[in-house]
Amino acid sequence: MPNADDALWILAAAITVAVPLRAWAVRGRSYATFALVLLLLSVPAALVVHDRLRGLVPGVIVFWMDAAFLWGLAATGCHLVALTKPRLREAPFRLGISLPAMVFLSTGALSLLWLGLLAPLRMLANLAASRDLTTLLDWLDAAPAVVALASIATSSRPRRETVHFSLIDPAARPASTAALPLKRLKVRRVRHKGAHPPQSAANTSKDRILRVVQITDPHLGPWQPVRKLAREIERLCAGDPDLVLLTGDLLTMESGGTPGALTEALAPLSQLAGRCFAIFGNHDHEAIDEVRAGLRATGVRLLVDEEVCVVTRLGRIWILGADWRGRGRAEHLEQLFAEHPRQDTAPRLLLLHDPSAFTLVPPGAADLTFSGHTHGGQLGLVSLGFNRTILTGTRWPDHGLFAAGQNRLYVHRGTGHYGFPLRIGVPGEASRLEIELPPLEA
Repeated sequence: MPNADDALWILAAAITVAVPLRAWAVRGRSYATFALVLLLLSVPAALVVHDRLRGLVPGVIVFWMDAAFLWGLAATGCHLVALTKPRLREAPFRLGISLPAMVFLSTGALSLLWLGLLAPLRMLANLAASRDLTTLLDWLDAAPAVVALASIATSSRPRRETVHFSLIDPAARPASTAALPLKRLKVRRVRHKGAHPPQSAANTSKDRILRVVQITDPHLGPWQPVRKLAREIERLCAGDPDLVLLTGDLLTMESGGTPGALTEALAPLSQLAGRCFAIFGNHDHEAIDEVRAGLRATGVRLLVDEEVCVVTRLGRIWILGADWRGRGRAEHLEQLFAEHPRQDTAPRLLLLHDPSAFTLVPPGAADLTFSGHTHGGQLGLVSLGFNRTILTGTRWPDHGLFAAGQNRLYVHRGTGHYGFPLRIGVPGEASRLEIELPPLEA
C-alpha cells in the first residue's frame, strides 16, 4: 500500500495526465496544450520541494503540509477542468478553488526556477558530503512558497495613488526610450463607505491640470470579480475626472464566457458619458462582441483606429485610439498616422495597448501615449520601494513615465492581472493622473 508521499506523486501524475485529456475532449488541442504546459512547469518542482521539506519538519506539521499540498493540487485540477467551459464562478468556487490553484501554480513555477538556481550549490554540497549545507539548501527550497504566499496581498488589491507629471516644455529628449521621474502620492484607504476626496500631487496652477483616470488590464475574472472592479471604478471616478481612458484587456477566459459581466463591472462609467474612451487589447479580441456590448451599454466610446476631438474644461483635446495588432504593427501604425494626421496644435493623446510599440510613434505625432499590457512587469521590487522589475531595460517599458525624443509615454501597472498567476513584488495600480498641460485653445 503506498504511503502518503507516494500517494501525492500518484495523484499528481493522474492529474497531469487526466486534465489535459479532458481539456482536449471538451475544448480542443490548444487549451489542452496550455493546461499540460502549466502542469509540467509547476507540479514536478512543487512535488520535489514538498518532499524535501517533509523531512525537515515535525510530524504534526507534515500532516498540515500534506493537506495544503493536496488542496492546492486538487484545486489546480478542478480549476483547469472548469476552464474547459469558462465562465465567472461564485465566491466559494473562486476563493476555494481558483485562487488556491493559481497560488499553487505560481509556487510550482517559482520552485522550478529556484531549484535550477540552487542546483550548482546542491552539487557542491553532495561532492563535499556536507550534510549541514544540504540541510540549509533544503530549507531554502521553501523560499518560493513564502514568496507566493506573501504575494497574495499584492495580487489582491491595487495600490491607490495620485500621479503627477508635466508636459510643459519637456527638457529631456532622449534618443531612445528612457524613464523619466514623476511624483507619486499614496492615497490613504478609508473604512467608511464612499469615496474619499482626491489628494493632489501637483504644486502648480490647477487650471492647467488635466485629471485622467486610466483603467487598463483589469482582466475581469478570479482576481477581479465584478463587484470589486465596479467599486474601484466608482472610487476612481468620484473625483470628477476630465477623461477616463480604458487601454485594453478588460476580460479573461472566465468573463469572456459570461454575458453581461463587463457591463455590470463598468456600470459606474455611465455617469461620465462623453468623457470615457477605450481601445481593444489583445485579450479583448478573444471576445470582441462582449467587449463592444459592455462599452456601448455604459456610454464608453470605443476607438478602433479612430480619432475624436473632446472639449474638456481646459479646452480641446484629440484622442486617437490604436487597435491591437500582434503582427505588422509598424505597417499598421504607419497607416494609422497617415490616415489621421495631426490637425492643429491642440494636445493629442494616443491610446496604445502595448508600450513596446511606442518606438513606432512618429516624432510629435502624439503629446502623450497611454499604455498598459505589461502589468508593470508583474515580477519585481516595486513593493519594496524600488522601481526595478523583470522588464527593466528590455524593449517593454514596464511602468511609469518614459520619453523618446519629444514623445512621452505613460505605462500603467494595470488595474488587475492575468497570465502568470500572481503579482510578485509589483502591485496593481488604481491611480488618478494629474497631467500638467500648456494653455489650451478654447
